[in-house]
Amino acid sequence: MKKDRRGRQASSAHRVYREAAALGAAAYAILLQIALPGVGQGVRDHSDFAQRPVDRLRGTLVFVYGLVFGTEEEAERVAGIVRRVHTHVVGPGYSAQDPDLQVWVAATLYACNTRVHELLFGPMAAEDKDAVYECASVFATSLGCPREHWPATRTEFERYWADMVASIEVNDTARAIADDLFHPANPVVRALMRVQRFLAAGLLPAHVRDGFGLEWSPAHQRRFDRLVAVLGAVYPRLPLAVRTLPRDY
Repeated sequence: MKKDRRGRQASSAHRVYREAAALGAAAYAILLQIALPGVGQGVRDHSDFAQRPVDRLRGTLVFVYGLVFGTEEEAERVAGIVRRVHTHVVGPGYSAQDPDLQVWVAATLYACNTRVHELLFGPMAAEDKDAVYECASVFATSLGCPREHWPATRTEFERYWADMVASIEVNDTARAIADDLFHPANPVVRALMRVQRFLAAGLLPAHVRDGFGLEWSPAHQRRFDRLVAVLGAVYPRLPLAVRTLPRDY
């Protein structure tokens, strides 16, 4: 039975995390992460990812894909690299090794991926959602976060997520990072970031979107809803090799 459960965890998680469509939620996840003051200040003081968003995205993908799809040795090697980098991310009032910050970043990776997956493929069965959730704890624990800090069940996680999102108050540091993120020097990346900005604004809760100063209106909402409807009709019918290209690359 344990083997069957682990098999379901792996297969359900693979179906969610293999999809390239999750990249559409990259800015959505980042804005939620930096909205937590400890994460935002750490990024501001120790990272230039807003000027190098493609490199940051690549690093995040290596982390996620390595943990979900890699062998035990590959997963440990990837996690070890991130742990070593994080030892230097320390400052007044924050540390990258703070379990609360680790849980929040891991939570955004899980919640944003499952949100996009269900938008495009429809609601997952409860058993599959539980399996994906059990697998997601590794995004925190692989970095040294004690297992007991990760909500024990998906029900507990949903309460945690709702409370955390409701408590978000976007500060000036987070807004400055977001402004840099959405205005990179490279003109090609800048065009892509306009798309990311629109998608993030449509996915974020209204109070967080407003906190970042992202413009939104009924017309924006209609365009967003039409885009999601089109993607939901087209994307799942693409060849799997196309949908998994970023992971395989």
